[in-house]
This record gives sequence, C-alpha cells and structure tokens, in this order.
Amino acid sequence: MRDGLLQVFEGTYRELRPRAPVPEFVVEFFAFANLNNTIRLREGRLLVRLSDLLEGAPQSVLGAIAHILLAKMYRRPIEREHASRYRRYVSSHDITQKAHLVRQIRGRKRIESARGHTYDLEKVFDDLNTRFFYGLLARPQMTWSRDHARNSLGHYDPAHNAIVVSRVFDHPAVPRCAIEYIVYHEMLHLKHPVKLRGNRRCVHSAAFQAEERLFPGLENAKQFLKRL
Repeated sequence: MRDGLLQVFEGTYRELRPRAPVPEFVVEFFAFANLNNTIRLREGRLLVRLSDLLEGAPQSVLGAIAHILLAKMYRRPIEREHASRYRRYVSSHDITQKAHLVRQIRGRKRIESARGHTYDLEKVFDDLNTRFFYGLLARPQMTWSRDHARNSLGHYDPAHNAIVVSRVFDHPAVPRCAIEYIVYHEMLHLKHPVKLRGNRRCVHSAAFQAEERLFPGLENAKQFLKRL
C-alpha cells in the first residue's frame, strides 16, 4: 500500500464523522477493468479498493477520492472542490488514454449476435451507412444485448468497438424507424467521439446534435420510445 494512504482515509473519516470511532481500514489498489473505486463495510472494517491507475495520483486527488467514497457511504454531501479535483484528474488526457487501454486489455465484452428474430443489426447499420454516411463508416461489431433492458436503448463501446442494442427492440411491434434511430444515434457516437472541454466530457456535441436532427422520422421514433 502506498505510504500515507491509510492516514488519508482515516483523516477524512474523522472530518466527516468527528464523534464516531475510526474503524479499521483496509485500502488496496486493484486491477479493475474500468476506472473504479469501491468501499464496503465488512465485520466492522472498511474495505477500500482503488483502481491501480490511481497509484501515481497526487495526495490531493487521493484525498478527494477518500472524501467522495466516505461521503457517499455515510450519505454526506460531497464537497464541490473534491468532486471537481477528482473529475479533472481522471479526465486528463494521460489517465483517459490509460483507462481506455486497460479496458481493452482487461475488459470482457460478450458479443451475442447481430441477427435477431425481427431485425438484423448489421443490415440496419449497412443501410444507414449508405443513406446517411456515404458508406464511409467502418462497421463495428454489432450485437443485441443479453437481456431485455428498457433503461438503456443502446450504446457504443469504443474500447471494444461495438454497438450494443437492447434486445427488447427485436420485436415485430417495434417499428423500423425506432430501431433505425437507435442505431443511427450510436453511429453518430462512432463519428463524433467524446471530447474533453476543460474537466468536462462533451458526449453530444453541437455537430452531433445537428446531425441527429437530420434523421427522418426522428419525432415519431422518439414518441414510440417514450411509450415503452
């Protein structure tokens, strides 16, 4: 464990809970597939796991992480200064690049199949690519999700170069304009990658939103998706 790390967490605990006795802390760096940090209470001990990408982080950033984790655990408000400091650090070019590489190496992406009972995602992609992108977008891996999640329509995973669409939409009752809109939206993520502006991530840039509005049947698709 890095020198002084235990003291950082103990000191932060005293700040947030000055009247409570300080429990035993076990703090370690762990090889997560993502930039994750976790805290658990087990048999009176607080078990903390920090992403090993943060081993070289400045003491002030580690202090911010300690504050965020403990504040969340004990339902205290997270101070803006700590949240901003952590966000700036993990959004830096160096950490972003390392996190992307680690996710490619350690992360596992289960690819199911692009061909569903009703829609074939590869055919949907190819059709949209021809109609809206002059056939210039290289097709990533296309797959239906494993479950029928309704809280996530779909997503583009740049680390594994895959577009995943919720299997709930592979149904005859789903109009083609809805499935096309979902895939089109993720294709725009492929064309317009996330950019950093200061310490904030810009996911849907002005150019992204302008192209999204060009999709015919946009309002009909959105209205259908709202009714799900």
